[in-house]
Amino acid sequence: MRNDGVPGPRPDGAPRPCFVVQIHDARRMHFDFRLEVDGVLKSWAVPRGPSENPSDRRLAVETEDHPLEYREFEGVIPQGESGSGTVIVWDQGTYEPLGHDQQGGAVPFAESLALGHATFWLHGSKLHGEFALTRFRVGDEPESGGREAWLLIKAADRLAVRGRPGSPDPYHARSARTGRTLHQVALAAARGDGD
Repeated sequence: MRNDGVPGPRPDGAPRPCFVVQIHDARRMHFDFRLEVDGVLKSWAVPRGPSENPSDRRLAVETEDHPLEYREFEGVIPQGESGSGTVIVWDQGTYEPLGHDQQGGAVPFAESLALGHATFWLHGSKLHGEFALTRFRVGDEPESGGREAWLLIKAADRLAVRGRPGSPDPYHARSARTGRTLHQVALAAARGDGD
């Protein structure tokens, strides 16, 4: 960590793992929050989207892993297919795991997730700073319906937003990849303009 609180480059010089936040106008509008972990994108559906305001605790429901290539997907998933609807890449970038054991040694990120609490620093085009995913309901609890539930929370660091909502309006949000809105991507697909 640098003196200004921002994590620095990895000591081994390897590239940082990626993250992506996609807005998905499916049966229910939601955000898909995805982190690269062990060669796949670990994924959570975040109904109200990630927030840069530490007082906003966002429900995050773990979903199936996705291939790394999916981080670039923007377009329309056809009716009849799982997850049908329009998708844009709202944010993208890299992240740095921040988990440490009691002796100060780094904890593998997959292990932090398995233990139910993972902290990380996002280097995105829109999201910046420290965030945490904390599991509060385990999938084998009777009331869980077989699904785990997590909270996605922004740390109260110097990059946090206070005094106003920290989440985007999904209908007016623009893609970090193309600058297009959900509506523009859907129109282009309907005209056959491609992605």
